[in-house]
Amino acid sequence: MSFVKIAFILPVIGLLAACEGGHGTVGPDKTRDRGTDKKHLSQLQAGIWVDPNGCDHWIIDDGVEGYLSQRLDKFGKPVCSGVAPPTVATGPFKKGSRIADTL
Repeated sequence: MSFVKIAFILPVIGLLAACEGGHGTVGPDKTRDRGTDKKHLSQLQAGIWVDPNGCDHWIIDDGVEGYLSQRLDKFGKPVCSGVAPPTVATGPFKKGSRIADTL
């Protein structure tokens, strides 16, 4: 085999091997943290991140995985509360997990 073929095949094999992952399939239940400290997402504490437009997003960081969803009112409209300046996260969004976030 030529060097070019080997240089092409090895990364492809590596990429295919990485597809399996260490946690198996996610499945239909998206309310479970499938990471190292597997627990229901309701056991983690959410904070608020304010986007550049001034609207709120729920944010949870368990040290390995992060979760973000837009904060909506009962009519489905974005909530823009002004709780923090734009691009700032506030609240206990890193609490609820024993895994330290090094960043």
